[in-house]
Amino acid sequence: MAKVVAINISEKKGVPKKFIKEGYFIEDHGLEGDAHAGKWHRQVSLLGNESIEKMKQIGVKGLCTGKFAENITTEGIKLWKLPVGTKLQIGETIQEVTQIGKECHTKCAIYHQVGNCIMPTEGIFTKVIKGGKVKVGDEIEIIK
Repeated sequence: MAKVVAINISEKKGVPKKFIKEGYFIEDHGLEGDAHAGKWHRQVSLLGNESIEKMKQIGVKGLCTGKFAENITTEGIKLWKLPVGTKLQIGETIQEVTQIGKECHTKCAIYHQVGNCIMPTEGIFTKVIKGGKVKVGDEIEIIK
């Protein structure tokens, strides 16, 4: 079963996000109060806890949810294998996958520490099709 293990938010770009127990996701905008939300194709970022664990295994210290600036940390789903256009039911929301990975222009602190970062290859982005609340523990379902 795929589920939400953390929701993370930041008021400005370029900083790690802080954990919140639940968030409200606004249709065609993203997580209410998050710096990356807006009318574009990368409204919400998601990263699997499994990806964070990979980075821990290669020696990155001090990692926790939100360090990769992801809004939703997941467990039990290989996000990077979902095709663009896939729709996901996450809590009360419906979100559509719009992008897999991203180019890292500035190279984050994690990249400088170990010479690698997982977000560019295993993180994904969605846009909010139907708004609503998402909380830790909510199931994630692929809508067929």
